[in-house]
Amino acid sequence: MKRTSFLIVTSAWLFAFTACKGQQPDSAQTTVTSMKSEKVEKTEYNPLTQQERNVLVYKATDRPFTGEYYQKTDKGVYICRMCNNPLYHSEDKFESHCGWPSFDDEIKGAVKRVPDADGYRIEIICNNCGGHLGHVFEGERFTDKNVRHCVNTSSIKFIPAAEAHKLPPVIVLKK
Repeated sequence: MKRTSFLIVTSAWLFAFTACKGQQPDSAQTTVTSMKSEKVEKTEYNPLTQQERNVLVYKATDRPFTGEYYQKTDKGVYICRMCNNPLYHSEDKFESHCGWPSFDDEIKGAVKRVPDADGYRIEIICNNCGGHLGHVFEGERFTDKNVRHCVNTSSIKFIPAAEAHKLPPVIVLKK
């Protein structure tokens, strides 16, 4: 009996964090169209804090409701913290009440979907450096696009729209 109660409580907790109620992004937001990213070859990526390394490299997860971006509504673009690859426009960000930044679309070609090691979720990674971003969920009906990229704040960096013309170059490792 105790095992059944534990499973019910655990299932309820997991449901609360994976099936969040969301809303559509503010229609007044506009795409950052002046965004241009050059590519540079280097022998290493950006320096990372231990938490950023845990998330991007070792696939850890930020604690919910603790990241600086989960409630951010400013206009701009979100880039990969490890390699500067532009990933998401702020117009695709929406409030899902799950505790992590949520996006219903990515910049074309920036994010790759791969099967998660747990066998049932889909992991999202930066298509340039392979850094772990989070997970993607489909079929929740939170937005018209019916998709939610649940992204760790530690894996992204926000660039305000006013500074989008001077995005840092995307780092491509020398082979």
